Amino acid sequence: MTTRLEGILKKCVEAGASDLILKMRLPPVIRTCGILAPMKGEARLSAEELAALARSIMNEDQWSRFTAARDLDLSYEAPAIGRFRVSVFYQQGTVAMVFRVIPTEPPLIGDLNLPAVVGKLALEPRGLVLVTGTTGSGKSTTLAAMISYLNSMRNCHIITIEDPIEFIHRDRKSVINQREIGRDALNFPRALRAALRENPDVILVGEMRDLETITTAFLAAETGHLVLSTLHTADAVETIRRAIASFPMAHQSLARLRLASVLRGVISQRLLPTKEGGRMVPAVEVLVSTGRIRECIEDESRTYEIRDAIFEGHVNYQMQTFDQSILELYQKGLISYDTAYEAATNRDDFALFVRGISTREEDNWELQK
Repeated sequence: MTTRLEGILKKCVEAGASDLILKMRLPPVIRTCGILAPMKGEARLSAEELAALARSIMNEDQWSRFTAARDLDLSYEAPAIGRFRVSVFYQQGTVAMVFRVIPTEPPLIGDLNLPAVVGKLALEPRGLVLVTGTTGSGKSTTLAAMISYLNSMRNCHIITIEDPIEFIHRDRKSVINQREIGRDALNFPRALRAALRENPDVILVGEMRDLETITTAFLAAETGHLVLSTLHTADAVETIRRAIASFPMAHQSLARLRLASVLRGVISQRLLPTKEGGRMVPAVEVLVSTGRIRECIEDESRTYEIRDAIFEGHVNYQMQTFDQSILELYQKGLISYDTAYEAATNRDDFALFVRGISTREEDNWELQK
């Protein structure tokens, strides 16, 4: 690591930034609470300097893979500064880099303001639990919190397959083996197949990127393992549709039956700025598998009913829609009305709910509390 990169990373961490962007002809740019701003006191970066910075954080194998593929994801630890997830890539013929700051200790579910049902899903003995959201919505952080909770509550063997490894977990009640794509395993499907022979109780798959990984994840869940993974989907309905659409048309009916059988929950999240500023808080939609949910997954014509099933399962199953979560954040004073209104899925209904009025009496959120 060069002296300049060390200084940049140190400033990034001290500023409480979540991300650092390095690009030719710009000074380092940091993202704090969703807002991008140039780092004070830093000069613009040249193409030559960026290439040297990238080379300084890679070993020979990583550099060879980067120059061949033109992009690479890796984890990087700067001594006495912190850990980072790094994406290195080419843009307009020059090297660019994005650093994501990783906290030194795995987070706790309570510290992330996640609903208690997330902990219950983490302790499911078997099945599939998916954490979804857009890039930068905190999926990896939520998964790390679930593994940390498992590690404190259950005596089991956990295998994680990550690209790259972000949070380092210490063995507590559980034994945890963490495998990184590129360093410890060739790819997700191969590592997941191998994991089935490694006596796991829980398998974390960093991302279900392709049909082979999804199929093997289904198999792992069907054979008595708890599988935790992520998808880049906005909510539970899109998650189910995306998972099924990954299969060839001729196999989708069977895929629906398999997904309905193994799915235990879907946790979808968006990050919103807090009212006082300085940090982000997650709005979380939670689907928990019930008889009605399984029927809606099995029958394509009923998939649209899932949103209503989530809404109506708030009391008995601790499910919640995004708008229910956003309303709770607003009522707790964590986010402003403007932020809540802009983030709401149905803004007109949200405005009525804030005033204690529902478009349907049985849907009044206040009555369900």
